[in-house]
Amino acid sequence: MSKTTGLLLGGSLKKSGVTFYEKGGQMIVRSAHSEQTRSNTRGQFVQRQRMRHTTALWQALKPLKPMFSGGKSTYGRFATLANRLPAVFVPKIGPMSGASFLMADMPVSDGNLPQMKLSLGEVNGTAALITDLKASELHRREVLMLYTAEQRVERRTPQVHFLKVRDVPRSEFVEVDGCLALVDEAFADDMKGWALVRVYGDRCSTQTLVTRCSLYEQYTTEEALQEAAKSYGGLTK
Repeated sequence: MSKTTGLLLGGSLKKSGVTFYEKGGQMIVRSAHSEQTRSNTRGQFVQRQRMRHTTALWQALKPLKPMFSGGKSTYGRFATLANRLPAVFVPKIGPMSGASFLMADMPVSDGNLPQMKLSLGEVNGTAALITDLKASELHRREVLMLYTAEQRVERRTPQVHFLKVRDVPRSEFVEVDGCLALVDEAFADDMKGWALVRVYGDRCSTQTLVTRCSLYEQYTTEEALQEAAKSYGGLTK
């Protein structure tokens, strides 16, 4: 008796470069390898690079169990929001192939509580994370959660790491022009980013990161795009 070996994928059997699948009661056989060169137009390349980076950012944020609603999945909603970020271009191979970049407006949460405006500034000469939220607007059971991210370069590979998320006691806040702010020299670090999220039960506000980090900018240029595209075989028309 002959023995069939191969990989069963979605109702099809892939074996020795040939795929077998059933259609209309008949077994169809076709080559598992396409001889056609994969299309890589400028638009396709930009979107693939964007999605590569979105996935990398999600892998960094995911361990903190962020809150995202309004989509079919947590990741799906994150990806929809992250798709608005600038595309960054890195080559297919080498240390930069696994890069991820800290950038302003990276989504950290998505919900239906009122969104806060966040900015980095100074209060009496000390670095601060400043909000437009008044203390009177907070429900007594509402929690403010601070996410902290960091841009690191490890073995020539830039990567984003989310260091922690913590509940911030209201005693840590000061009022600036009637609005809440966190004051600490840590907010002067230009390789870190922060997001403050309102949480009330299973609801949260939609918030994005604020950061002074600009490392990513050199990978958004036309030159970076062209160099990255070359590593994938170039762009097609």
